Amino acid sequence: MAHPVSKIELQAPDIGPYRAGNTGIDYAASFDSGTPGPHVMLSAVVHGNELCGAIALDFLLRNKVRPIKGRLTLAFANVAAYESFDPGNPTASRYLDEDFNRVWSAEVLDGPRGSRELRRARELRPLVDTVDLLLDIHSMQNPTVPLMMAGPLAKGRRLARATAVPRTVVSDAGHAAGTRLRDYGAFASPGSEKNALLVECGQHWEASSGQVAIETALRFLRHTGTVEASFAAPHLAKEPPPAQSFIEVTGPVTIETDSFAFAQDFRGMEMLPKAGTVIGHDGAKPVTTPYDNCVLIMPSRRLRRGESAVRFGRYIEAD
Repeated sequence: MAHPVSKIELQAPDIGPYRAGNTGIDYAASFDSGTPGPHVMLSAVVHGNELCGAIALDFLLRNKVRPIKGRLTLAFANVAAYESFDPGNPTASRYLDEDFNRVWSAEVLDGPRGSRELRRARELRPLVDTVDLLLDIHSMQNPTVPLMMAGPLAKGRRLARATAVPRTVVSDAGHAAGTRLRDYGAFASPGSEKNALLVECGQHWEASSGQVAIETALRFLRHTGTVEASFAAPHLAKEPPPAQSFIEVTGPVTIETDSFAFAQDFRGMEMLPKAGTVIGHDGAKPVTTPYDNCVLIMPSRRLRRGESAVRFGRYIEAD
């Protein structure tokens, strides 16, 4: 099923001035307060066609953000893909060789395979290894409400609740195709205090996704105690955000053939009341909802073998 390309409402910021950074790694800047506290990192453009994270980091750097405790790192990740962004063909710059957000396992990072994305991930890895709290900023293919992807562990859901936005929190375990940055190493260990979130700020090129990215970044930094409340307050609404709702992902639908097709033009967050509802076909095999009141999370337009077509979820009580 063909989908039209959405209107480009965002301007990709020029991140060239941030190349030198100060970490010895291009496009990674780190600021130490000199006071004990966690090492907090915000990462952007893990996918080169997702502009909102670059907008958020550019906003923070232009406003001369500095930590009041611990250390703060701002990192532009897949810069080569970002620099290839073309508004006339905006989906082409998601990555150059392979998905940067599927290589974050020791097996892959230490393995023999090579790509431009892996080379960049290996450059960033020593820095990421020192991070205590990570916010990875993304956007989505479809015009869906913003989502906080909190991971499968209680510690991720607690961090999402403390950040307070977006309103919908998804507790998910990831993709069969590979490990995300959010799930790298100790971030995904229940026995570690290290923690990470991935925020999906809305459709890739909607103007609102840039605003959501800035708000989420500021609330995350305020919760972690990295910035003064007075730094964030002028850019946030005075009223508190609405109460969050939580969705547990019970599993992805991993595509097994070269001919997956959805039965309808699903955009995400549809709730299907009856178990067994056909949502598509993977080759000749019908794909059905596994339970009543099943929520479709982030149905994909990249319907390729081995990728996630969609994730099934259900509403749960928060921890």
